[in-house]
Amino acid sequence: MEISDKLLCLFSADVSDDGDRYVVEVPKREIETGAVEPGETYRVALISSEVQQSEQRDDDNVPSEPQPPVEAGEIRYVEIEDIGKQGDGIARVERGYVIIVPGADVGERVKIEVTEVKSNFAVGEIIDEDL
Repeated sequence: MEISDKLLCLFSADVSDDGDRYVVEVPKREIETGAVEPGETYRVALISSEVQQSEQRDDDNVPSEPQPPVEAGEIRYVEIEDIGKQGDGIARVERGYVIIVPGADVGERVKIEVTEVKSNFAVGEIIDEDL
């Protein structure tokens, strides 16, 4: 299956019947990481639960939560999209995952080394500026 580079987030959800409409609930963590904004409109792709269940049977070590798309020590090229409350640069990578880059300004494209990884954000140190 081909997955678009524009994918903002990926999660499992139940579809519930709400009278004259059906509802897919977005996990709170997707809002908190900035992948999805309340009130916005998004395209949704659905994958059969049968495929998901058969994939899970093949590998019992699949984590229940999505794993961060970066690892400590990884080198990345990122573009700073925003400035955080404490003045640090903010870059977003796969699924809207946030990398905080101290000392970076909006619009800069920098080469970073990921120094710390948490479930909903990472911290990166600038190696090269203005690439």
